[in-house]
Amino acid sequence: MNRLAVQHKPFLFVHDFDLKAPLILTLPEAENRGVLFEINGQRNFQPVFPAKKAVQFEKHPISFSDYRKGFDNVMRHIRHGNSFLTNLTFPTSVETNLSFEDIFHRSKAPYKLLLPGKCVVFSPETFVKVTNGKISSYPMKGTIDASIPNAASQILNDKKETAEHNTIVDLIRNDLSMVAKNVYVSRFRYIDEVKTHEKTLLQVSSEISGELSSDYHSNIGNIISTLLPAGSISGAPKQKTIEIIKESEIDERGYYTGVFGIFDGQNLDSAVMIRYIEQKNNQMIFRSGGGITVFSEPEKEYQEMIDKVYVPIH
Repeated sequence: MNRLAVQHKPFLFVHDFDLKAPLILTLPEAENRGVLFEINGQRNFQPVFPAKKAVQFEKHPISFSDYRKGFDNVMRHIRHGNSFLTNLTFPTSVETNLSFEDIFHRSKAPYKLLLPGKCVVFSPETFVKVTNGKISSYPMKGTIDASIPNAASQILNDKKETAEHNTIVDLIRNDLSMVAKNVYVSRFRYIDEVKTHEKTLLQVSSEISGELSSDYHSNIGNIISTLLPAGSISGAPKQKTIEIIKESEIDERGYYTGVFGIFDGQNLDSAVMIRYIEQKNNQMIFRSGGGITVFSEPEKEYQEMIDKVYVPIH
């Protein structure tokens, strides 16, 4: 990444959660591999408009008792003071009449990625943007069904959601301070609307920004790797919480909750790989989860995990 960026050569990067199988591809290489992306309007394909068909989408989540085992282990660590916030995730098997290509082309999301035969991503969450030496991160923490009466007010005043969001904003501010100076919170707890095939969701984000040194192009790979994994999908304190995640979840995340993005020769834009479906043993597996704090209730967290299993097609 450093070598390509210092040459101002555009590239796509896809980093898995554990950085075991990172991909860094020039745009011609991505095209040759059939890797498709759309990042806030930048895309490497001609728009395709598949024939619209009614979406069939069945979810087969893990049992509540299996979820509860992971949840209880996380809560044990939180009560012992090992973590303030842990992002706990699980796989949900889905059956659908849509192919990965259908999902990629029909989904409405600012960040989309198709790795042929591996996964499709339709993420609403920015990881970091670098524009003219300014770096900004946009952690997303807090999701609610928009049809609930006074949904926006409810989520903004929810004690658990507020504590979770504050923790992540503080973590991201500290992370950015490792690579930038004059770090500040430019927007705090604003709401975005996300339409899905089932319902409309409200999601809460903040914006944290800082200034990079003038030679940031030659260090762009170091900057990104220093910030990984994303705080919003790990927790705080980050390193200990990653240990708790590995202990509490039932399998490795792979590319789920990694990051992908594009460097266009001058600036960088990237996303957290949430809202993610992978191909595994001839099955489609949707990955989802949420942040666990001392205020969390297992039934609500289990339901949130299920609610996040959707495709943004309407």
